[in-house]
Amino acid sequence: MMIKHVVMWKFKEGTEAQMNQFLDGLRGLVGQIEVLKSLEVGANINPKEKFSASLICEFDSMEDLNSYATDPRHVAVASICKDITLERVAVDFEE
Repeated sequence: MMIKHVVMWKFKEGTEAQMNQFLDGLRGLVGQIEVLKSLEVGANINPKEKFSASLICEFDSMEDLNSYATDPRHVAVASICKDITLERVAVDFEE
């Protein structure tokens, strides 16, 4: 079994530079945090949709996801989006 961690964010208008810094920071975690098996992240290109960006990560277990979530490198990147996020939704499921 693999755990999929899916997140979507809605960012404030005019914060594209910070959003891009945040998304680049997430991409930079690949190969840095060993429990992170894969990561896909990107900005929404469809202006008709509500959310600004999404993330899909894979982990071997919920314990590994929790380890990633509390890893100081992830926490540092996540702090970039705190001031620009209007809404965040997430779901974790087994595949």
